[in-house]
Parts: sequence; structure tokens; C-alpha cells
Amino acid sequence: MLIHPWDAPRDDAEWQQWLSTHDFGQLAVNGLAGEAPYVQPLHFAYDAERAEAVTHLARPNPLWPALERSPVVLLSVVDDYTFIPGPWQAAPDGPSEHGTPTSFYSAVQLRCTAHVVDDPAEKAALLDRQVGHFQPEGGSARVAPGEEPFGRMLAGIRGIRLEVTDVRAKFKYAEKKPTEVQDRIAAGLAARGGPGDAEALTVQRRRRGL
Repeated sequence: MLIHPWDAPRDDAEWQQWLSTHDFGQLAVNGLAGEAPYVQPLHFAYDAERAEAVTHLARPNPLWPALERSPVVLLSVVDDYTFIPGPWQAAPDGPSEHGTPTSFYSAVQLRCTAHVVDDPAEKAALLDRQVGHFQPEGGSARVAPGEEPFGRMLAGIRGIRLEVTDVRAKFKYAEKKPTEVQDRIAAGLAARGGPGDAEALTVQRRRRGL
């Protein structure tokens, strides 16, 4: 992922805050010899203090042999994206048809070392961490090996603890463009109101300090 200086996060807190509210991504695992990589969509819970994310997958998932052979993986999250028409990006003193179409998006890529969790008690603790993240209001029974209602289901899954070793983050919102062009894009997003436009506009305004 190419990251220009104007697309980079201001600091670690920026991408960490963004990631705390964007917790569905794709886990990329190197394929076995001659195979394409595995790409698994999944929910995860990221813990900035521990520098790790936790998740789980069904035991029959075909990616396990590849993950165990090559535990260096990439967790990729992309959101707040939308298409920007060319005329919105045109130079203030140029014809509108000379503007270059582009995409706005936020992206965080976590390079991780994956640790497979099979111990029933450790899996239960991992699941409780995930549920606590997504369902902080409670309402579900805790997971305990050998106990109802979820204990018997532990055998059907395997946990994954993703130890984060490197982070690449990007917020692509035309910050290199003149203020007039950025204002025009913002007005276009607000007026169009299509899928993703409000979210992209929110990030653009935040990055501009508005």
C-alpha cells in the first residue's frame, strides 16, 4: 500500500481510534505451495495496549494448514470509502473535465504473527474478550469449558491471537489539493449523499480540523 506523506496518520492514536470502531476486516494468509493466498473475512477485537487482535474461526476452515505453516499474516481493514468524480478534483483555474477521478478511503493493515489457540480454557477467555468488545452491554452467558450453553461448542472452533508486529495506515482524502478543491469535494459529497459519502466526509473534515 502506497502511503504519501499527506495520507499518513497524524500519530498512532489516529489509526488506533479509527480501528476501534472498524472491527471487521480480511485476514490474508500465505497459501501452501502453488496455492493462492487465503483471504478470510472476519470480525476481530483489537487491543491497543496488548498490541494484538483476537478472533476465531470454525475448525473445518481450510486455511488452518496454511496458517500453521506460515503464521506471518496480514489483517486488512478498509472503510469510509467513496468514489470522487473527476470534475470535483479539477484545478481551480482549469477546465472541470481535466480533473482526475479518484477514491477516498481509510485503511489499516496489521502485520501479525498468528498464534492458534486450542486449549479450551484459553479459547473461552478469547471468546469472552470478543463478546465483551462487540456486546459490552452483556446479555449472553459466559463461555466455560464443559458448561452450558456454549461449552460443548468450543470443540468446533479454533481461536487466533494475532500479535501485531507492524502497522501501515492511510487516510486518502485529497489533502494535497488546494483548499478550494477540498471545499468543492466536501460540498459534492454532502450534496450527493450516496453510499459511503457521509462517512468519507466525516473523515475528510476531521483530517482538516473542521
